[in-house]
Amino acid sequence: MVGPERPLFVLFGSSIVQLSFSNGGWGAILSDLYARKADIITRGYYGWNSSRAVQILDQVFPKDAAIQPSLVIVYFGGNDSMGAHSSGLGPHVPLPEYIENMRKIAIHLKNLSDKTRIIFLSCPPVNEAKVRENTSSYFSELVRTNELCRTYSEACIELCHEMDVKVIDLWTAIQKRQDWSNACFTDGVHLSAEGSKVVVEEMLKVLKEAEWEPSLHWKSMPTEFSEDSPYDLVASDGKTTINPSEWTFHREIQWD
Repeated sequence: MVGPERPLFVLFGSSIVQLSFSNGGWGAILSDLYARKADIITRGYYGWNSSRAVQILDQVFPKDAAIQPSLVIVYFGGNDSMGAHSSGLGPHVPLPEYIENMRKIAIHLKNLSDKTRIIFLSCPPVNEAKVRENTSSYFSELVRTNELCRTYSEACIELCHEMDVKVIDLWTAIQKRQDWSNACFTDGVHLSAEGSKVVVEEMLKVLKEAEWEPSLHWKSMPTEFSEDSPYDLVASDGKTTINPSEWTFHREIQWD
């Protein structure tokens, strides 16, 4: 550990989490927004489904840990929603089992501490044509359809409403963006920089509107070591200094 201790945000999920720091990803954007405010770490596992996630919950989120996360952002569903393979192998998880797995994840996280907040991300859409185009011959047939994604997305949203867990409807949000099927994905499934911007925009809405104490919206959280210092850059008057701890001009998007 290094100090000072900051709130801990954990991104937990499959490849959309593992890749969230690549290609202008949403994890990298959040890490920039929360610089000097919270530590953001990933527990992302390429190709995983909710069944594998349930198996390792105690290892990733031990209930007796000295420090528990302030926020956990969870994404599983894209691999679960893939069509079943005739061999019985593969990532597909039947819808009722998926719902129960996500329920188990939510219950486990809720029991970590009274201050651990949770946001689930629902299954985003896919560009079916691009998925077919980019599927490697190393794989047996992969069945990914937008209709299957919609079904699993709706199931996740319904469960979250039932359990009073914040949820972001990625299936709907991404399709509101013009030319979403090409602009929001690198390969038809994984998010491009544009797709990640949609995720961040929706996430900041939830964080801003949530009636959590303390607030976890980036503008409401204290900045580490933000006090004025004679070592700051000297102002044009030659007598005072300019504190840069809250500067955001480097960002391409001035997030709210």
